[in-house]
Amino acid sequence: MRIPFRVLPAAGRSFDVVGLGENSVDFLLVVAEYPTSNTKQRLQRSSRQPGGQIATALVACSRLGWRTRYIGRFGDDEFGEKARESLASERVDTSCALTVPGAFNQFAVILVDARTGARTVLWDRHPGLTLDPADVPDEAVTSGRMLMLDCVDIPASAHAARCARFAGVPTVLDVEKTRPGIVDLLQQIDAIIAAENFPTELTGHEDLGRALEAMARESNAPFVCVTLGAEGSLARCGGREIRTPAFPIDCVDSTGAGDVFRAAFVAGCLRAPDGDVEDVLTYANAAAALNCRALGARGALPSPDEVEQLLLVRPHI
Repeated sequence: MRIPFRVLPAAGRSFDVVGLGENSVDFLLVVAEYPTSNTKQRLQRSSRQPGGQIATALVACSRLGWRTRYIGRFGDDEFGEKARESLASERVDTSCALTVPGAFNQFAVILVDARTGARTVLWDRHPGLTLDPADVPDEAVTSGRMLMLDCVDIPASAHAARCARFAGVPTVLDVEKTRPGIVDLLQQIDAIIAAENFPTELTGHEDLGRALEAMARESNAPFVCVTLGAEGSLARCGGREIRTPAFPIDCVDSTGAGDVFRAAFVAGCLRAPDGDVEDVLTYANAAAALNCRALGARGALPSPDEVEQLLLVRPHI
């Protein structure tokens, strides 16, 4: 089955991928086991690294060889400076990203279970970082061949999605939970890639396949997908269900795996605009698995060669 939307050609476009959404600085704390109330334990390891859904996805796309641009907001503190520099150093254009005076940058404390690599995220974001529709530069949104969005500032994302649709730019949405305005946003999107619990939360269907079917019907998106961690992904496209297995890997930390999956989905569409959607999903699963090799959302972002090598041993159902 072919990719169900048209990817714009590179000619006449300044960027391949534009992303609008959050950035973060992450404090990663590795624990021997997940802590229970009123207990103490010594950390096995700690690290401070850049993260954030869209920012990480754009860096992943850049590592995979694509021209990238970020639209968002930074705080005017040390973390904001670090977050901006982390993008610029990876050749992500930040000329349309603002630094907000008096605002601290978004940050997260991430507990990583050393036994499994599973993580728990605690985060905070200054209200001044909120993007409103009026803050979204339409020319920047349409300066790429594809647009990536998250659901942090829904009105801004919805405005960007409508602008992209009018210009013929396909959109990919990272969505984790239901919020006011989410249904309107979903109806503007070409490829919805959801966290595991979202389809059931949105539709009420406990069966994931039925939930995806209902989500596709209600959003009218030509492609819907849910990431399932070690179980790979489940997608629906052209009225057909597509299950793609994960690649076995020794997981150090799963932080950022979903962000890299979405980035590699976009990269897969760019590298083969008329390609098979199952091949794109396999590519995305391979990249996401490789990102789990080290601590942090960007600790093990794969190169194109590394993904290709892993694809040589692609799993079969």
